[in-house]
Amino acid sequence: MENTFNFDEIRPFYDSELQSAFEKLTTDVEFMGLIQKLFPQIPLDKLELQLKNINSKNNFQQQFISPLLRQLEQKTSKGITFSGLESLEKNTAYLFISNHRDIILDSAFLNYILLNNGFNTTEIAIGDNLLIKDWIRTLVRINKSFIIQRNAPIRQMVQILARQSAYIHHTICERNQSIWIAQREGRAKDSNDRTQESLLKMFVLGQNDNFANSIKKLHICPLTISYEYDACDFLKAKEFQQKRDNENFKKTPMDDFINMKQGLEGYKGHIHFHFGGEINNEIELLNGNKNEQVTETANIIDKKIHSNYRIYKNNMIAYDLLLHTQKYKTNYTDEEKVAFEDYLQQQIAFIDLENKDMEFLKQKMLEIYANILINKEKA
Repeated sequence: MENTFNFDEIRPFYDSELQSAFEKLTTDVEFMGLIQKLFPQIPLDKLELQLKNINSKNNFQQQFISPLLRQLEQKTSKGITFSGLESLEKNTAYLFISNHRDIILDSAFLNYILLNNGFNTTEIAIGDNLLIKDWIRTLVRINKSFIIQRNAPIRQMVQILARQSAYIHHTICERNQSIWIAQREGRAKDSNDRTQESLLKMFVLGQNDNFANSIKKLHICPLTISYEYDACDFLKAKEFQQKRDNENFKKTPMDDFINMKQGLEGYKGHIHFHFGGEINNEIELLNGNKNEQVTETANIIDKKIHSNYRIYKNNMIAYDLLLHTQKYKTNYTDEEKVAFEDYLQQQIAFIDLENKDMEFLKQKMLEIYANILINKEKA
């Protein structure tokens, strides 16, 4: 398909644009305060100079993002592991579609793994609802993110979605640059991960070919992300009660900022990424009309993601507590069960609601950890 779209509004910065972008960032007091907090061992004037001397997005990721993620891995986790990467080719661009747990770290840790294993990092799809400050918008475009526009009038959405589709095809097929995107808009707050069919329809919008041929060009690789502890679990449970009690409830930009901050700073335990491999062979076998093929492709992605979860003892304990069974009792001790229940109570105590429904909140917390195992069983 001939490209007739201008991507300047949504694409990452070109390397030639970085100098002016860093000039803008280094004059932002809030951003420079954050960067000094993240790298306290480096004087602020030296940090400013280092930023202004960066001449490529790859150098920025190597010099600033990678060391920061190494710090986060050491401070907030028991380590990051991965599997399945050997099934991928370093010279092939993939569309990584993953479950979505953490606003920032899902894609950040993916790129951390790729960078440390000789792969090119991905471009990151990020919703414009998260770009709540000018310095965040500038920073993410420096860090190879492209913007998914969500807050637009309905009459403009078809054109916006067509441009997004064209950008994804242009990036993967013409620039040979991989992309990461979540399987749905927003995080699955209860960990019941499902691929939105509208996302798959967006991928082929404006393509002059049938669904199967158009989607195969993107080399989709399902990616499964497993955190032992969800750092934002109590915030997600809180949001469930807010939505239950007020049908008009909507998160504010500050709520998103709090979730981003908690996701970065909160404890995550073990973290595992599994690369499910390209699914083009499965897409070759699709039958039926376009809508049926879209549904089946979503099912293929979901089955890959679900079957490759890393199951932790927390998931098994939550499963038995939620479903009132002892199915996994032999896999954990009484002490581990008590410790997990204490953890749940500690997290629920952080929830600042006037009318806290303790039973409801505990159920939602259990679902966050149990649904992972429930879906793996079904897969």
